[in-house]
Amino acid sequence: MAAALLEVDGVTLRYAGERGLVTATERVSFSITEGERLVLLGPSGCGKSSLLKAIGGYLAPAEGEIRLRGRRVSEPGPDRMMVFQEFDQLLPWKTVRGNVQFALQASGRATAVAAAQRADAAIAKVQLGAFANAYPHELSGGMKQRVAIARGMAMEPDILLMDEPFAALDAMTRTAMQDELLQLWQDTRFTVVFVTHSIQEAIRVGSRILLLSPHPGRLKAEVNSDGVDRRLEDGRLLSEMIHLSLFATAAATSIES
Repeated sequence: MAAALLEVDGVTLRYAGERGLVTATERVSFSITEGERLVLLGPSGCGKSSLLKAIGGYLAPAEGEIRLRGRRVSEPGPDRMMVFQEFDQLLPWKTVRGNVQFALQASGRATAVAAAQRADAAIAKVQLGAFANAYPHELSGGMKQRVAIARGMAMEPDILLMDEPFAALDAMTRTAMQDELLQLWQDTRFTVVFVTHSIQEAIRVGSRILLLSPHPGRLKAEVNSDGVDRRLEDGRLLSEMIHLSLFATAAATSIES
């Protein structure tokens, strides 16, 4: 059995809300090995994004621990890069190449020459070579997300963290971006943790799906979705199974409370 790259061990997350302390997740545990596509799936408010921020080092657990390669995660670092759903992640005064290159140089992970080479390679992988000198305002939403992914990949992180990165896109562009992400993964086999509330997207993108209960988020089930094509019968059956699991989880949570 492959050694864990990332371990989330009994993590409870809390943050200050308008009415006091809010528990986002409760005693969540899971691990990831290199090259996995792990999806955190659940309804709004179940703590998916909070877990992603904690893995990124932006939110400290109230209980439990997160370890990357055996070392406790206590702050953000270039070994974990995040891609958000917002389109304003890019510096508007820099070109596509400039945005990707700037992240490399600012982190100290590459010299100017090496950063330029790695930036061009990453931009080519997301099929934006022809737009390397374009500015963000000249790009579509899907293209901006590809730049954000290229910027993250150029850093060569241990894990790419993606927080509903395609949620704001129209349906056709969203499907195209999912396909591009999978093709990029086929080419480089990077490790990704992907947050979504869409069952269809979870099945399409993930090799493993973790189902979280409604607030506070608890890990209720795990689904192996590797190799499933949601356009085929097995994909439809898996989707129905996840629907039933989420419904049962919501019902159980309602009874508990």
